[in-house]
Amino acid sequence: MSLRVVFMGTPDFAVPTLAEIVGQGHEVVAVYTREPAAAGRGMELKPSPVHKMAERFGIPVFTPKTLRTEEAVEQFRSFDADVAVVVAYGMILPKAILEAPELGCLNLHASLLPRWRGAAPIQRAIMAGDKETAAAVMKMEEGLDTGPVAMVEKVAITSDMNAGELHDKLMFLGADLMVRALAALSRGGLGFTPQPEEGVTYAHKLKNEDARIDWAKPAQAVHDHIRGLSPFPGAFFTADFGKGEERVKVIKAALGKSGGDAGILLGTDGTVACGDGSVRLIQVQRAGKGPVAFDEFLRGVRIDLGARFS
Repeated sequence: MSLRVVFMGTPDFAVPTLAEIVGQGHEVVAVYTREPAAAGRGMELKPSPVHKMAERFGIPVFTPKTLRTEEAVEQFRSFDADVAVVVAYGMILPKAILEAPELGCLNLHASLLPRWRGAAPIQRAIMAGDKETAAAVMKMEEGLDTGPVAMVEKVAITSDMNAGELHDKLMFLGADLMVRALAALSRGGLGFTPQPEEGVTYAHKLKNEDARIDWAKPAQAVHDHIRGLSPFPGAFFTADFGKGEERVKVIKAALGKSGGDAGILLGTDGTVACGDGSVRLIQVQRAGKGPVAFDEFLRGVRIDLGARFS
């Protein structure tokens, strides 16, 4: 049985879920997404990836600044949706919205709940050195990712997997999981299990300083930090190449085989000492330039072995 669905999402991560819901024959009566944002050199207003996909399907798109007005609530109720599906929407849903659909609001969350509730679960899982994570479908409550869980699909985090790779894996896995959840919901067969009270952690929104590499940490922690922020926003260090401190992003690295004083460049192969062990920088990116292999980077800067990265 098909359902009347209001879809709420914004970034690339949400697009496959919207496409799968439409492809499975559900009636998506409205799409809610964040309003177009200024981007690029011309600062043109660009619609979100979900906005673009909804327009391709001919679905009405709504970009309210808030959902907390009576007008916004009444508009939402007017769609008479069976269920709302929320995937990285980027806006808190008030109680009146959560209670509007007859079957509630389902959220696709990219973590093994209750671990990594919040804004940046993919990055935080890798940065913490987790060995596995998951896509999870849960029923939304007023709390931050506190609702009971219906379905979970675990994913191994391999030793060199970065946030971009994990994002893409969970993006498609989660889309399939959500349409399976909707199929069960339409039959009255979707059950929910409360989240455990133990093991709760929060994936706080990433700030600029979260991206700075701390070379005093052990090599494994530095490597995980770099993986967890690659390719975006990118872990970074600063160094003086003869014109003052410059920021350099690390796109790819590996564990090194030597050690030394933390933050010191040990070899032309990109080996940098950490608090314990070292990492080898494989691909880096200077401000305003594209990613390059470390040996190519060395040819474009004035730096000697023994230089300190901070």
